[in-house]
Amino acid sequence: MKQAPRQTLTAPIRRIRFVYVTLFFCFWAAVVVLRLGWVQIVRHSEFVHRAAQQQQRTFEVAPRRGMLYDRNLRELAMTVLVDSVYAVPSELGDNKENAAQMLSAIVHSDPQDSYTSEKRMLGRFNASRNFAWVARKLDPETANRVRELNLKGVYFQKEFKRFYPNNDLAAQVLGYVGTDDEGLGGLELEFDDDMHGTPGHMLTALDAKRHVLGSEESQPLPGENLVLTIDANIQYMAERALDAQMAKVKALHGTVVVQDPHTGQILALAISPRFNPNDSRHMLPGSLTDLAVSDVYEPGSTFKLVTYSAALDGAGVEPTDIVDCQGGQMTMYGRTLHDDVSDRGLGKITVQYALERSSDVGAAKMALKLGPEKFYHYMKAYGFGERSGIELPSETRGLLRPPNRWGSTSILSMAIGQEVAVTPIQLVTMVSTIANGGMYLPPHILINSTNAMKGDPRLKPVAFHPENELPDPLPDGAHRVISELTSAKMRKMMQAIVVEGTGKAAALNGYSSAGKTGTAQKIDPETHTYSHTKLVASFAGFAPVSNPAISVTVVIDNPTAGPSKYGAAVSAPVFAEVAQQVLEYLGVPHDQPLMQKKDVKSLPEKDLADDAPDNSTADLRAMFDDANNLPADDPLRNPAAVVAPPTIADDRAAVSTATASDKDKSKGSNGVMDLLPAKVLSAFKASGGTSSSMPDTAAGEATHLTPAPPAQTKSGRGVLVDASKRVAVPSFEGAGLRGAIERADAVGLRVKPVGSGLAREQVPVAGTMVPSGTEIVVRFTR
Repeated sequence: MKQAPRQTLTAPIRRIRFVYVTLFFCFWAAVVVLRLGWVQIVRHSEFVHRAAQQQQRTFEVAPRRGMLYDRNLRELAMTVLVDSVYAVPSELGDNKENAAQMLSAIVHSDPQDSYTSEKRMLGRFNASRNFAWVARKLDPETANRVRELNLKGVYFQKEFKRFYPNNDLAAQVLGYVGTDDEGLGGLELEFDDDMHGTPGHMLTALDAKRHVLGSEESQPLPGENLVLTIDANIQYMAERALDAQMAKVKALHGTVVVQDPHTGQILALAISPRFNPNDSRHMLPGSLTDLAVSDVYEPGSTFKLVTYSAALDGAGVEPTDIVDCQGGQMTMYGRTLHDDVSDRGLGKITVQYALERSSDVGAAKMALKLGPEKFYHYMKAYGFGERSGIELPSETRGLLRPPNRWGSTSILSMAIGQEVAVTPIQLVTMVSTIANGGMYLPPHILINSTNAMKGDPRLKPVAFHPENELPDPLPDGAHRVISELTSAKMRKMMQAIVVEGTGKAAALNGYSSAGKTGTAQKIDPETHTYSHTKLVASFAGFAPVSNPAISVTVVIDNPTAGPSKYGAAVSAPVFAEVAQQVLEYLGVPHDQPLMQKKDVKSLPEKDLADDAPDNSTADLRAMFDDANNLPADDPLRNPAAVVAPPTIADDRAAVSTATASDKDKSKGSNGVMDLLPAKVLSAFKASGGTSSSMPDTAAGEATHLTPAPPAQTKSGRGVLVDASKRVAVPSFEGAGLRGAIERADAVGLRVKPVGSGLAREQVPVAGTMVPSGTEIVVRFTR
């Protein structure tokens, strides 16, 4: 039987293959769809951002930092546009090393600045594909040299750079900024948020060849401008005088603060050594600190002004009261307080003389009269132990412990400026309080902040003109510390310190001045005791006395050169130079005769040890003739011819004049009424007060109120001389400088002193009849 042919299985096999192929393509399609979903949905924003990075560039447009002006709108800190250089490493390709080498050869000018070195620059090129800084804020010459290289992938960008046109002037006050325009010190740091402004942004579209296709920009908002109380000219005077003295005495550092006593505004704040904020790479760390507000020291004898003024105001002490200095030493609770060696042996003296001689024992007894609680109250009222609120960073409050933390003899230490630490700003504000009539005014260094630029009619200079009235209304934080009468007494006592006491080096030419010297011992870190070689020399004062225009504090830390390291020899001359120049610059009227240059020239070194020059009487006569500009035929050139025989009336007048003068001297506060404000004086007289009821008014003061006679001539020194009225020259023999001035003033004469000590010779001789206003030459010797 024949079998049927066998069938093949091709159809099922084809179906299976078809299924496999279909499943494969479905799987592939699913993978593609999932991948597209992952890319286009899940990671959409990421790829959009990456595309934007490749196609666009976003630059932050820095705002213009605010300006710093002095009170006369002189630029102290400004912002200028300069070129910065950056590279796109992906465009440099394999040329990165050569580019880094050529660029660093131009921009790496400072060996101490490794940021622009070839190694650092190449590291930045390798770390980024799209952007790397080459150098920032280049000077025009360097930028032009880079531009001449014409390197592919190297571009320029305009940036703002902080510029200080006066270099190191007021450096610690202004501060400085970093590369990114952030404030790093001084006012730049304190007002960084206000001065920085709000940055803008610029969005730029690029093609594949990095060509700009278009851009969108949001404008930045500039920062605010600050107008300071500083006067750049006064600041320069203070810095120049301080630098000269620093070089002379080779001190560690020094500070000078000039303040308007009637507003509290700081006119100058000089610190030495300084730094140049235009050269931030070479700043020494020790020069960056604003010592006027952040550095404290024990003030020493300058703090006695607080002690004496508090005693006068709160304990009923008068300048003419007697204080027993006990031979210059005082023992309390096992501690012995000594006066300076030159003042050992002081016994019962007036309070004023104790301050003139800077007696530690006298100051301690003033503090004991007050008691701890009241003394502490006055110290706090003067602003010690508290931040003043001045617009500068890092201000310290100083050191002032409450009475419950005092030791048994702390009141003695604080009376002489120990166990208390102050800042120069606190010290000058204390002196201003005494100078302005007893009102504490917080110090300020900022007048206002404004969006207006120089040239805008809304922004006007605020030139400083000395005033004799306090602001009305008083600023926040102002309060009365001492009465106006106490202030007048203190000003007179402080003037005597300059005339006859320890502050003679602070005397001015044509202006009266007042102040107090101070020398504080520093703590030796090794022995933790007071050092006898490391000192802080200071002087705090004001001028003129009757109507103070400025207050000045000078603090010089650790002078190491010179014959003396005390405040009288180190800091007082700086006060004299600064005050003299500032008062003349401000046009303050002279309140004393203006001496000729030959009268105020510095004495030879041999005369510094002994202020008694070896002059003959003939020399004194020549000085008298020259001082009064006498013509060749004037009979006063031969005083013997004009000495009238003394009569009984003349003798009585001379005795009366001498008696009045002696009374004035014993009171020790002649002229206090003249130092009171006019409104206070008129109110006092309206209430029935008289000069005799004032404890510090001289008996002979009424002679200053008599009207001037009509017949007057002007001497060669610009002083009116009454030719029709002649007075007898009193005898000055044995009198000190102040006593001689008082005796001469009582009869309408003036004194030209020669030397120091007690009066020994005079021209003309006593009894000579001379015109009222004549200047008598008197030699003083020790």
